[in-house]
Parts: sequence; C-alpha cells; structure tokens
Amino acid sequence: MQFEAIAPGQRGLDLLIASDLARKILAGHLKVGDVLPSEAELCVSFGVSRTALREALKLLSSKGLLESRPKIGTRVRDRPHWNILDVQLLEWMNGIEATEEMYHQFLEFRRVIEPQATRLAAVNASKEQRIELSRLYREMSAISATKPFDQSRWLEIDTAFHRLIFLSTDNCFYIPFGNVLATIFKWFFTWSSKEGGTCLDDHKKIYEAIMIGDADAAQQASLDLMKSSKHRL
Repeated sequence: MQFEAIAPGQRGLDLLIASDLARKILAGHLKVGDVLPSEAELCVSFGVSRTALREALKLLSSKGLLESRPKIGTRVRDRPHWNILDVQLLEWMNGIEATEEMYHQFLEFRRVIEPQATRLAAVNASKEQRIELSRLYREMSAISATKPFDQSRWLEIDTAFHRLIFLSTDNCFYIPFGNVLATIFKWFFTWSSKEGGTCLDDHKKIYEAIMIGDADAAQQASLDLMKSSKHRL
C-alpha cells in the first residue's frame, strides 16, 4: 500500500492524513481486518510527525474506521462500526466509486425514511419553503428540457429539491438528514440515474402533492420514485 508524502508546512496535517487513510478504506484499498503499518513507517511515508499521525488515527477511530489493539496494532474495523452518516466521512466519500451493494442499501434506507418525510413536508412546509420548492421544480423542468442535458446542474438542483423536503418536515429528527445526506445524494444520483433519466414526472407528482398539502399523495409519489426499476440497480 502506497501513502503519498504530505508537503511540509501544510496546515491541518492530521486532517490530510485522516482523509488519505479514510478514502483508502472507503474505496476498499485498505480492507476490513487489514493492519496498518507501524506508526514509525507511516510517519516516514507521510513525512509527518508522530503527533500529527496519532491525531489522524484518533479521528478515524472516533468515526469507527479504525481500532488499536495491544500486540496487534491499528486495524480497519468491520463495516457495522463505521459511522457512515458522519458528515466528514461522507465528504471523504465524494468521488469514490462505491460498491453496488452500498447503492442498494442507500436506496433501501431512502425508501424507509424519505416517503414519510415527504408526507410531513406536505403538511408542515412553510409558505417560504413551498415557494422555494416551486422554484426548484421549475428549474428542474427547464434543465430537463434543455439540450445538451446539463448533468452537473441537474444534480445540484435535484439534491436541493430532496434536501428541502427534509427541511420542510418541521421535525427536529428529520431535518438533520437533509443536511447530512446532501453529499451521499449526489453520488447516488450520479450512479443510479437510468440512462441519464431524471424521473421528472415523479418529481412533479411530489411537488404538486406538497404544494396542495396532500400527505397521502406526497408519500405515494415518493415511494413510486424509489422503485428499483427507475434506477440503475
């Protein structure tokens, strides 16, 4: 396993080290059960002090990626221990080609939580939030009709649309998911979009149901959007 040396004088050395190690773990280059090289070897590889390295390892341990054991060393923990919804962990995941299994698991998770969030949004969205949802939907429609299709702009607006649904629930337990899942939404949408499809009709049904306050229709429209046949899964 190769570790790139960090240029001397850079700030936040511990974060740079943690990011490098985390991305190797998330990408599968460092596998569950793998034991990391010794502290001395890692310090030489990264070109950093032992203090910076230890801070990085402590950070990754707090997120469930690593654990240290006497006479064994520091090893990659089993995936159930990973704090996969940690915002920093999600940021480190950006750009990594996740496994198909992870996409399936995320879709299963969304099926459980997002339809209910959509139902609550239909009931609790404020006037300002409905206005913003209307603006986002109009922009989605414009992007969908424009040739060539602007994939990056669509991802930005689509993510904002789904994030707003969570923020509109007026529920302190749902709201954080709108912020935390923003990163994971983007890589999921990028991978799962079926032949560049946007499922605009499904988004229209969600939008219209929320705008008129029809909780049942909003929940059903959200469920319909997340059928596996509408994703590259």
